[in-house]
Amino acid sequence: MFCGFFLGFSIFAPGISGSVIAIAMGIYHELLAAVANPLKNIKKNLAFLLPLALGILVSAAVFVIGFKYLFETYEKALYFLFVGLIAGNLPVAVKEIRKTDFRRRYLVCCFLAFAAALAFIALTSDIRTAVKEESAAPLYTVALGGLLAGVTFMVPGMSASVMLIATGVYDDVISAGYSLLRLETAGLLPLGVLILCTAVSVVATSKGIKALFGRYPGAANCAVLGFIAGSLAGILLQGLRMDDAGFEWFHGAAMAAAGLGLSLLFIVLGNAMGKSGREAV
Repeated sequence: MFCGFFLGFSIFAPGISGSVIAIAMGIYHELLAAVANPLKNIKKNLAFLLPLALGILVSAAVFVIGFKYLFETYEKALYFLFVGLIAGNLPVAVKEIRKTDFRRRYLVCCFLAFAAALAFIALTSDIRTAVKEESAAPLYTVALGGLLAGVTFMVPGMSASVMLIATGVYDDVISAGYSLLRLETAGLLPLGVLILCTAVSVVATSKGIKALFGRYPGAANCAVLGFIAGSLAGILLQGLRMDDAGFEWFHGAAMAAAGLGLSLLFIVLGNAMGKSGREAV
């Protein structure tokens, strides 16, 4: 449940990778095996996943309440917080690359992933604009965000919530979660669609991701580095283009610094917890 609490925060906080936290805590391979074969060893999988899910739910409730207020009051400054959170993952990706048999041709993967991330965020700008003009995100957009979030969830160094921001449904997901906490049914359908699509995507792609990182770790980690850098640049541009009359650059700089510090703190704590867990075993 304690691991689930940290995983829950990493799922909802853009830039904090759930898979990196899972690796640091020493549960990544067990989690990957459970979601890749959910019907195999059902009792064992349930005994592992249910406490994890309870911890995630507690973390999600705490997170949603705080970020609901921030979205309504300091939206542009909040995007600078996201920039800091995402930037904290760059050293993690570089560290993973240095562990592998690195070859210079892998830099092509890094560049292509960087270009793909920028292109994706640019192409989805119309979706974000359309969503902002509506009172709530359409369900097909929520489903798209869930599918993309599921793909990135199990990739070390990548954040599922970045996909929700790119498709323009992140703040709607926070609002839906807040509605459920207030025992209102308005957020039940969009959250249900999001969870279902994310779960299907995680199960469908986990085996391929495991095989990719097992056979081509250097190229895969370079691609992750490029995607993180591209997402960072794209979300920074999104934040700069926002109109927020109450925004001041001091707020933006302070939030970016806080995000970077928080991201690095999670990495340090995760590494310490993972080391303690391995020593205990």
